[in-house]
Amino acid sequence: MISSLDVPLDLSQPPTITQQSPKDYIVDPRENIVIQCEAKGKPPPSFSWTRNGTHFDIDKDAQVTMKPNSGTLVINIMNGGKAEAYEGVYQCTARNERGAAISNNIVIRPSRSPLWTKEKLEPNHVREGDSLVLHCRPPVGLPPPIIFWMDNAFQRLPQSERVSQGLNGDLYFSNVQPEDTREDYICYARFNHTQTIQQKQPISVKVFSMDSLNDTIAANLSDTDIYAKPVTERQPVLLTPTGSTSTKVELRGNVLLLECIAAGLPTPVIRWIKEGGELPANRTFFENFKKTLKITDVSEADSGNYKCIARNTLGSAHHVISVTVKAAPYWITAPRNLVLSPGEHGNLICRANGNPKPDISWLANGVPIAIAPEDPSRKVDGDTIIFSHVQERSSAVYQCNASNEYGYLLANAFVNVLAEPPRILTPANKLYQVIADSPALLDCAYFGSPKPEIEWFKGVKGSILRGNEYVFHENGTLEIPVAQKDSTGTYTCVARNELGKTQNEVQLEVKDPTMIIKQPEYKVIQRYGQVSFECIIKHDSTLSPTVIWLKDNDELPDDERFLVGKDNLTIMNVTDKDDGTYTCIVNTTLDSVSASAVLTVVARPNPPFDLELTGQLERSIELSWIPGDENNSPITSFVIEYEDGLHEPGVWHYQTEVPGTQTTVQLKLSPYVNYSFRVIAVNEIGRSQPSEPSEQYLTKSASPDENPSNVQGIGSEPDNLVITWESLKGFQSNGPGLQYKVSWRQKDVDDEWTSVIVANVSKYIVSGTPTFVPYEIKVQALNDLGYAPEPSVVIGHSGEDLPMVAPGNVQVFVINSTLAKVHWDPVPLKTVRGHLQGYKVYYWKVQSLSRRSRRHVEKKILTFRGNKTLGMLPGLEPYSSYKLNVRVVNGKGEGPASPDKLFRTPEGVPGSPSFLKITNPTLDSLTLEWGSPTHPNGVLTSYILKFQPINNTHELGPLVEIRIPANESSLILKNLNYSTRYKFYFNAQTSVGSGNQITEEAVTIMDEAMASRQVDIATQGWFIGLMCAVALLILILLIVCFIRRNKGGKYPVKEKEDAHADPEIQPMKEDDGTFGEYSDAEDHKPLKKGSRTPSDRTVKKEDSDDSLVDYGEGVNGQFNEDGSFIGQYSGKKEKEPAEGNESSEAPSPVNAMNSFV
Repeated sequence: MISSLDVPLDLSQPPTITQQSPKDYIVDPRENIVIQCEAKGKPPPSFSWTRNGTHFDIDKDAQVTMKPNSGTLVINIMNGGKAEAYEGVYQCTARNERGAAISNNIVIRPSRSPLWTKEKLEPNHVREGDSLVLHCRPPVGLPPPIIFWMDNAFQRLPQSERVSQGLNGDLYFSNVQPEDTREDYICYARFNHTQTIQQKQPISVKVFSMDSLNDTIAANLSDTDIYAKPVTERQPVLLTPTGSTSTKVELRGNVLLLECIAAGLPTPVIRWIKEGGELPANRTFFENFKKTLKITDVSEADSGNYKCIARNTLGSAHHVISVTVKAAPYWITAPRNLVLSPGEHGNLICRANGNPKPDISWLANGVPIAIAPEDPSRKVDGDTIIFSHVQERSSAVYQCNASNEYGYLLANAFVNVLAEPPRILTPANKLYQVIADSPALLDCAYFGSPKPEIEWFKGVKGSILRGNEYVFHENGTLEIPVAQKDSTGTYTCVARNELGKTQNEVQLEVKDPTMIIKQPEYKVIQRYGQVSFECIIKHDSTLSPTVIWLKDNDELPDDERFLVGKDNLTIMNVTDKDDGTYTCIVNTTLDSVSASAVLTVVARPNPPFDLELTGQLERSIELSWIPGDENNSPITSFVIEYEDGLHEPGVWHYQTEVPGTQTTVQLKLSPYVNYSFRVIAVNEIGRSQPSEPSEQYLTKSASPDENPSNVQGIGSEPDNLVITWESLKGFQSNGPGLQYKVSWRQKDVDDEWTSVIVANVSKYIVSGTPTFVPYEIKVQALNDLGYAPEPSVVIGHSGEDLPMVAPGNVQVFVINSTLAKVHWDPVPLKTVRGHLQGYKVYYWKVQSLSRRSRRHVEKKILTFRGNKTLGMLPGLEPYSSYKLNVRVVNGKGEGPASPDKLFRTPEGVPGSPSFLKITNPTLDSLTLEWGSPTHPNGVLTSYILKFQPINNTHELGPLVEIRIPANESSLILKNLNYSTRYKFYFNAQTSVGSGNQITEEAVTIMDEAMASRQVDIATQGWFIGLMCAVALLILILLIVCFIRRNKGGKYPVKEKEDAHADPEIQPMKEDDGTFGEYSDAEDHKPLKKGSRTPSDRTVKKEDSDDSLVDYGEGVNGQFNEDGSFIGQYSGKKEKEPAEGNESSEAPSPVNAMNSFV
């Protein structure tokens, strides 16, 4: 038995309805009517129709045609037919040799949009505060029209809690107001099916206010008549529904709409509850200002009592609506097609529910089963038909009808008796691609009768698939719930029944999932900045991803500021409207991933507004404001500034600052100020623009509250006193006529105060004062209303004069050769004649005791602040004569100098010798010349010379020390080794100790004959020619050797050279004192920068720290024509690295000659 399985269309099968028009079919009367009926079957079915229960012969009606190979009817209305003539209930039957299927009963009704009936509408005269209902009463249309209210200008009338439209289309006023007066309340009905709008005649409403009504009564009635009562508030009364209870029936699955509209003043507020239960959370909505309760997709559980409560300040009213939810029939189990093989058993089940419970009836090929031809293989048991031992003649189409008073359900299900071997409908070698760790569904659509059994295999020789890792669906589909990379491969589906067997192969490929490895991140950016979101992905190499960016789940704005790159989204010049959520979506043919990030655009806050001044008092006022938009960055504070329009118009001053949560502040005020205030909001981004200024507020005048600050008395001349102060600001004056009372008297003298009143200035000069005496000073503010409080007294002094006397008893104590201490007695304070600032010591070098030579005198000054009586003189030169004097200093200048004091510094260690020069090298001697130190710092006692040899590996030999008398300037060192490098260390000494040393290196010469020979050969012209010939010969030999080698021959050059070697060009032993073999690579090393020394072989002081490692190995000396030694010298410091076998002269051909002589 195969249930609900599509039978291939090449096999015999009863008809199946595939398409039909809706049960309730409202048509446009101006267009052709098309009633659909499509079916499939084998052989193809034929179609017939009934109308209102009787056969509909379409051949007799020229306006009706049936589409070819279809059951669809086309009724031609546009060529003269009338839709009303074709109203009725239509049913289609599709029939072939195996059975007949029928459609639903299709009720055809043309839509209607009738006009409003003419009626005379009286104007509505309503008293202010009363309720009013404007009735619409639209014409009955099919389908019902949509109602709305507009005016003559086709503008919708505004609605509110007070004025709103009911579900029936009427316009309800809970209470009318004078502004409701108008003559164009128009109800419109829109019929969507015919796309027409019908208009009711305008309704006029005239609202009388109590004042105007009383004026009218007063003009027409006597004084004894009763006047209209004023508008009074009223408690709520329900306008709809009326009464205290009502009922409502709604069908299951529909939308339940309940309405309560109330009159009252003030306007009532509506609230809804369900008695004994809760309103459904996700399906409840409130519309029309909560006057309408809407519950979607209602079920039987929504039945119950719903109460609406209208409430205002005077009371409440309520109404209970009893809701009953009924149900048209709905399927529990709809019958499904059966494919049976001869002799098989099967069931057709038809189960439905509803409220009330529906009746179930069966038809066979469109005929009630009770009167249908008998079939011994079937048995009807209520909602089930049981088939047993079916034969091919048992094929038929059965209809199940479930109906109650609210509707019906009709379902066709065929029984098709076939004997067919298995066939697989899925294409061969179909490729399935899935993402790893996701389900894989491999289809094996099949057909056969009896129903085939399905088995799955993996691979060519794989075993049958079983186990929990696979799910086998009834339709043949193999599901791999979690496919892995190793799930890739070929899968074989095998279908077999008693009539045969078949199989099919499909391919499965498992791809790596697409991942976002760098997701966009939350960004906070300032307005007009630039922001970038990253979206870096990883994907299977065989898939081609596409990246889409969304903003707030919609496309990106069409704006050139948005730049979409390969891995990012960049937004230039960010604005407030760019704020939102940005999503990166990566799509492939198999999967899709996304990641989102929020962009918050922040900026300085908008300025506050609506500044208001309240609580005005003489010395305080309250300022309030409304904050502007904080622009996504919370306001942290508000800065309040003020402008004094009376004294400094246009200049804003800081007043105070309050937290960002505060929008009012009590401000302290000063008298006689015309205040305006403004507020600035502050957040983390910055300060807003200032708000608009508040209104102005002028405070009353008063005497000053404070006196000038920073009062000082300082004389500018020895006989005056200059009194200065900081003037009061304009708002500090507290009133007009600001002046200052300046008072002074000499301190510690029993004098009266001298006072003077000056204008609004900041300085007053008192003349004829004694020199530098203390004064008591005070400055008091006053204006036209009085004096400020008594000011405080400050102490000042009249002008200073130069000090009168010099410090006495000046003594000098020499501490060492470079430091001395000077001491003096302080001068009497009266003689200072001013503020004592300190003492200055002038000192200068008279001469150096070691040289007895005078030079330009340069005086040095040391200043010692305050009342000090001693100081240290650093940086003196040893063994020198100095003079000094001391002077006292005040604010006016320096006093007279003390008598010059002479002192001497003792000897110190000498400086390094000024130079060391090595000349006249011989085989075993060198001549040293030197200059005495530039700074002997005492009497030289001797020179110390130390020297030691250096071998070819830069190792130092034994150190020899020689003491030389101080009066010597040269020395000849004898008994030295020939051709040997020596390093010399040279310094001077005084009785105190040794000074810094300088170093130098030099080399003794080689054998004189050899040297002479080298010089002679080097100066001969033939030598150059010989060298060229030798070079040419070597080149020719190399070419011949190269040619013979390429031909495979050998030329024993080395052996022949060894056999005929010239003994003069063989390497000589070092201990024989002869030269080694010449090395061209050695001599052609580049000269190192700074390796040359001056031509006179002198070494300056700063170049004296030589290093042994600055010299190469085995450097041979050379001679000038006069026989003097040309060595290699370097002024580098000892720590620099060595350079091997380098020379300060260009390579000499003499050395090369040694190899051939």
